[in-house]
Amino acid sequence: MSDRPTVYQPVTGKPQSAKGTRVPARVQIMGWLVLVMTAGLATVVLLVAEFEHRAIDRRVVSGLEQDVREFRQVAGMGRDPATGQPLTDPYQLLTRHLAGQYPDRAEMMLGITEQGTRLNTVRQSDQELDHVSLDDALLRRIVEDPSTTGTAETTGGELRWLRMAVLPPSGSDQPNAWFVSGYFVDVAKSDANDTVRTLLAISAVALVLAAGVSWAVAGQILAPVNTVRRTAAELTEQDLTHRIPVHGRDDIAALAEQFNAMLDRLESAFATRRQFLDDAGHELRTPITIIRGHLEVMGDDPAERAEVVRLCTDELDRMARIVDDLLLLAKAEQPDFVRPEWTSVPELTSDIDAKVRALAPRNWVLESLGEGDVWIDGQRVTQAVVQLAQNAVQHTVEGATIRVGSAVHSGSTSFWVTDSGPGVSHEDAARIFERFVRGESGARDGTGAGLGLSIVKAIADAHHGQVRLVSQPGQGATFGLELPTGGMTR
Repeated sequence: MSDRPTVYQPVTGKPQSAKGTRVPARVQIMGWLVLVMTAGLATVVLLVAEFEHRAIDRRVVSGLEQDVREFRQVAGMGRDPATGQPLTDPYQLLTRHLAGQYPDRAEMMLGITEQGTRLNTVRQSDQELDHVSLDDALLRRIVEDPSTTGTAETTGGELRWLRMAVLPPSGSDQPNAWFVSGYFVDVAKSDANDTVRTLLAISAVALVLAAGVSWAVAGQILAPVNTVRRTAAELTEQDLTHRIPVHGRDDIAALAEQFNAMLDRLESAFATRRQFLDDAGHELRTPITIIRGHLEVMGDDPAERAEVVRLCTDELDRMARIVDDLLLLAKAEQPDFVRPEWTSVPELTSDIDAKVRALAPRNWVLESLGEGDVWIDGQRVTQAVVQLAQNAVQHTVEGATIRVGSAVHSGSTSFWVTDSGPGVSHEDAARIFERFVRGESGARDGTGAGLGLSIVKAIADAHHGQVRLVSQPGQGATFGLELPTGGMTR
């Protein structure tokens, strides 16, 4: 017993479900493209929004600082820039300064003075902000905030402000007036938000167009694949003639070419199988009928029984030879039927000559030896030439001359057998290499299924060569192999 352990595979009654998705490839291609574009466009929109908002923040800070800096210069001069008159009242200073300012969009400048418990304001702002009211409580929080900058919520949205105190002319350290520069951030960011919304709208349109284009392009790309699928669905064992038209030189065209090549191999394989079945049924039917007929009428006489056994044995032997020949012809369709290697033509020819001499008592003549090494399958070539020699033996009498030879030419190698038999008629020459075809002269012993020359032709075809026949009725025949060496000689 073998020491090899037995491996048991679990068996379940439930069929395994196929893995993978049922979503069509066309939809998957479109979906992945739209998904990638969505991620890319979303990233672009987010980056643009971030850059725009940062740019607005920098612009707001820069604008606030510039307004305060300009006011500081005017306050430091202490004079009216227009008249040159001295400015001693903070309210007058703020009023004159603001009168010459032109606020940007979303910008507001305030001059705040304290009179008792009330705060008076002088205001200069963008016209879009005229509707925004600033109550006393809000102004009080701005002027009393310990920080010089901050934010406040107003009816116009968030206000970012920067404050500068104005001391009274008396030299008090307690300010009674303030200059405030402010920006309404929401208004300033509205342009950025409009830009982002525009980008979102453009991105949505781009995604729709991308989905449509990807759907159309995927359909064109997958059209050959769908053709392969439909062609595969139409294939049957009886009809393997469908082929896919090949256009272009891309991967899809290569797939179509490979699929067509696979169909060629399948068609050849099925044709070989049908040929084998037809040939076997055609040729084996006769010996089976003969055997059945003899067995059915066989009597009890020992001599008669012995004769029937001998006849049945002969027919069984013939059936075995036919089956072997048919199997050989079927194997000839396989890619490994021949296994070429570097072969010495003189040695191969000498070996063939030695083997054919044992076939029958004939006047065997080795008339030519080719020189050189060629790339062929020596065993298959020997099989073919021996078959030709056997064919020559069957068509000649004892002592007749049969010549064997070989020659190496530029790019080809020849092997031949020449007999002195009855020859081959022109009608038979056109079809003698077909299966189960026998010439009019036939074998002298009446044996043979007509497969020998078919085997020779199959060996020649496997070498991408051809068979040759030169004959005149009544003057013998020369059968030969012409095998290309493809320039591979040494």
